[in-house]
Amino acid sequence: HPKIQENIKPDPNAEDWRVKFKEVINLAKTAYKGDAKVRAEFEEIERSLNVSLSGVLQTRARRFPLIAAGVALVAVLVVIGVTFAPAVTMIFAPGFIGTARFELTAELLRITFPYLGFISLVAFSAAILNAHHRYAVAAFAPVLLNLSLLLAMWLGARYADSPVHVLAWGVFAAGIVQWVFLQPSVRQLHLLVVPRPSIRHDGARQVGRLLVPAVMAASVGQINALIDSILASTLVVGSVSWLYYADRLLELPVGLVAVALGTVLLPNLSRLDARGQAEAFARLLDWGLSLALLLALPAALALYVLAGPVLATIFHHGAMTTHDVVMASLALQVFAAGLVPMVLVKVLAPAFFARQDTRTPFRIALVAIAVNIVVNLATFRWFGHVGLALATSLSAWVNAYLLLRVLIRRESYRPGPLFYGRARRVVGAALPMGGLLLWLIPPTPVWLAADEGIRAVWMTGAVAGGALVFVLVLVLLGFRPRDIIHRV
Repeated sequence: HPKIQENIKPDPNAEDWRVKFKEVINLAKTAYKGDAKVRAEFEEIERSLNVSLSGVLQTRARRFPLIAAGVALVAVLVVIGVTFAPAVTMIFAPGFIGTARFELTAELLRITFPYLGFISLVAFSAAILNAHHRYAVAAFAPVLLNLSLLLAMWLGARYADSPVHVLAWGVFAAGIVQWVFLQPSVRQLHLLVVPRPSIRHDGARQVGRLLVPAVMAASVGQINALIDSILASTLVVGSVSWLYYADRLLELPVGLVAVALGTVLLPNLSRLDARGQAEAFARLLDWGLSLALLLALPAALALYVLAGPVLATIFHHGAMTTHDVVMASLALQVFAAGLVPMVLVKVLAPAFFARQDTRTPFRIALVAIAVNIVVNLATFRWFGHVGLALATSLSAWVNAYLLLRVLIRRESYRPGPLFYGRARRVVGAALPMGGLLLWLIPPTPVWLAADEGIRAVWMTGAVAGGALVFVLVLVLLGFRPRDIIHRV
């Protein structure tokens, strides 16, 4: 959260916070974003038993054997993580070994690691709600994490000698708060039951085989971020923080656009595939890709052009220095070059998951991760944290390209006139928007020299003006609001 970031200087102690916080949050995001995959369990059980989803949930499947086994596994991982926190820190922050930061990071990790268990329960509850088309409550739950961190920061800054420890306990508390928040809605569905672990359940076995590679394939971004964090810990002090600031801004469009699209697409693609409606399947994918491009391309251009100004406006208030803004903006610009494929991956992958093919995205994910590792090792000593950001963006392009190529080669999907027509309009509208921002926006040094109020006014004008130009040109090129709507 910006209010937290502006009070945490990129110094050794702050680096410890960000390393352990990213470890836990990245793992948690994998679990939370996986709720669409969990929903696939319900779809599979529905098809295999040939009964309604509600009927399944009210009978034997109401004990959620696969989820129960998953929660048990996560509980074991939490115990291991807390018990062997120094070993985990040694793996994920090797650059801290032999320094005071190592002990602090391990201590903070012990406090925050249980969040992984809590957020797994949150993901389970969110999956149930989403399967019943109750998206709003589950979507609001992550807001409670931010509120918890803000409260912890306020209390730590005023009443604690070590605010970073209070922040760690804020993460711990946020997991509990999110889970408790969702339970009344789950209870309204009469599904607040105690899961019963069983690896013998046929549905659990089948979905388990599909789920494991699917989760791995969906975790490419988190795995790449983890690798970046490991290597960044060996670079100059501040590298972890610069990547973290840039990644926070990158995750905003990815979280708003990509995750939402994936959540909506997967169950509908699954239904169309089960009915054998290949043409409708392709057109829905056309719609998803065109909408992803509509939202991701202007966001990517804006983040690239406004990298320095937006970082200065949001974070350059307290301990963050001018040098920190410049270094973080370089990473953000390179991250922005990979934003479009990051979003497209979240649309393309469900096309495989809907057909119960989780192995192909998994293999492609391994290739993408390998590309990230190779480029990281080849560039991070010369380009520092910017080389790590470059590797992440190249990995995203490889991932998206291979997913699309396999779909086309298998004749499962081929972009149609709908996609090409909308893509041309989006590109035609995004370029004038980017050009206008480049022409009007003052350079970063001028932005940094302005006071906070002026920066806020400039940023508001830049965002509003860019959005207005994009929408106007888009409409002039023939795009209409009804084009956003697609009925399955």
